[in-house]
Amino acid sequence: MNKPRIIVTGATGKTGSVVVTELLKAGYPVRAMVHREDDRSARLRAQGTEIVVADMSDVERIADALRDVQRAYYCPPYDPYMIQGAVAFAVAAKESRLEQIVGLSQWLASPSHPSLATRQSWLVDRLFSMTPGVAHTIINPGFFADAYLVTIGLAAHLGVFPWMYGNSRNAPPSNEDIARVAVGALMNPARHAGQSYRPTGPQLLGADDMAQAIGGAVGRSVRVVPTPRWLFMKAAKMAGMSIDLMSNVRYYIDDHKRGAFELGAPTTDVLDVTGRSPEDFETIARRYAALPRYQRNLGNRLRELGGFMIAPLIPGFNFERYDNQLRRPFPLQPQFAPESTLWRREHRINGRGKVAAAVDKNAAGGTRRPRWVESQ
Repeated sequence: MNKPRIIVTGATGKTGSVVVTELLKAGYPVRAMVHREDDRSARLRAQGTEIVVADMSDVERIADALRDVQRAYYCPPYDPYMIQGAVAFAVAAKESRLEQIVGLSQWLASPSHPSLATRQSWLVDRLFSMTPGVAHTIINPGFFADAYLVTIGLAAHLGVFPWMYGNSRNAPPSNEDIARVAVGALMNPARHAGQSYRPTGPQLLGADDMAQAIGGAVGRSVRVVPTPRWLFMKAAKMAGMSIDLMSNVRYYIDDHKRGAFELGAPTTDVLDVTGRSPEDFETIARRYAALPRYQRNLGNRLRELGGFMIAPLIPGFNFERYDNQLRRPFPLQPQFAPESTLWRREHRINGRGKVAAAVDKNAAGGTRRPRWVESQ
């Protein structure tokens, strides 16, 4: 019996590339949607993936990409026009009679958040849930482990772990675990239709916990260094992070400080969907530490030291000009996730910061939500 063809958007990205690999291993025909032909798309093609090049907002190209496709992993770009791309995808999904969309969303998704991407993620979730005839599953992780490990070079070579999030904690999932939850949903639409899953790591970790785990991965003592937001943003710009991404991350730092990512964490969703326990943070960190650029040698040490010294001197992002040029809409009364009554209700956060154990019917098709464990 032929298996359904599955399209993966953002197929060269952190989760999309893993989704492609896991689906191919399971014998599914995969069509990978990419922005351009490059070395990453060439590697996917070499694995046996069909490659299509399309911009998410190009309605006709998206329609062509979805032809003869039955299921989709939708990974939205960090783009101020995310909602236009999602509408194009929903229109094409209806026309092509797509049977399922598994969409990557955000734990923070809410309609009055100061982040444009987060407000649009909330709208995209509802758009796909209302698309006739299409089963919809939401994957809504918080900060990935990857977000903390972008600075592992500083830990390996200088013994420091920058931290901007106060006393808050998180149970960060690996890219691989997030992708495997998506794959589990794609392989069994009937079971996962209408569900919302929040992949997490196995335990809540604060700054000292993460520094200790990273130290174990790089083989040296690592200390936490409280870092001001302005310096973090300059370092991000120097590292090549886009202003589209960092214009949203600036707000996520405040959510993190407010404890948004420890509410309801950890969950059992990775185990429940994949049958595998989630990876712990040190295991993930060891995978990053093994990369050539983080090996402890003189050249890498000089590169990290040079970046560390130069970062305070370079100009940072000009978010005010960016917002003005975009004519970016802003809520009349913006609210960070933990302050939003709607967000807490939708995420079943009670007054004590716990996730309710009961299950309800949800608006995305009358299915039952998964049980989440209480926060520690």
